[in-house]
Amino acid sequence: MTEIVFLLEEPSAKAMLEGFLPKILPKNAQIRFIVFEGKQDLEKQLVRKIRVYRVPEACFIVLRDQDAGDCMIIKKRLAGKFVETGRKSGILIRIACHELESWYLADLAAVERGLEVKGLARLQNKNPYRSPDSLPVPSAHLARIAPSYQKLAGSRAISPHLDPENSRSCSFAVFVSGIRRLTAEL
Repeated sequence: MTEIVFLLEEPSAKAMLEGFLPKILPKNAQIRFIVFEGKQDLEKQLVRKIRVYRVPEACFIVLRDQDAGDCMIIKKRLAGKFVETGRKSGILIRIACHELESWYLADLAAVERGLEVKGLARLQNKNPYRSPDSLPVPSAHLARIAPSYQKLAGSRAISPHLDPENSRSCSFAVFVSGIRRLTAEL
């Protein structure tokens, strides 16, 4: 199995992936994480990190929050950086709309189990939790309904409970299908 390298903007994304990826990756998958100090740091160092990476057949997956930016512009800019690396394949760019927390809001049963907050799953079919990708600041909504949520510890607690088949967050569904497609090609 080829090595899969995740390039992430923050430690909470790594915590989420560590708990979630075992649900969708083959057991023999070799995974590495490169965690940056925010999105500017990720974009600034991306080309250099990939060029100096010593495993030539490694696949790279970038996961970054959209925040207030335009999804298409962000993805195009990141794709341009990959062109600079000289790599022709084994690249996947995914943007969490608007923040990683929208993925958690799309699966309130996972939040309920992970954070041990009773009654959250019953909110799932109400606005704004039916389609959380449209929320500009999902972390604020999550903090409101689950006051114990902390970015790093919360990601670690919630991620093992996330349902990979959940499609309430389009960006989550696209992330999962992209990883499955990439690993099927390996």
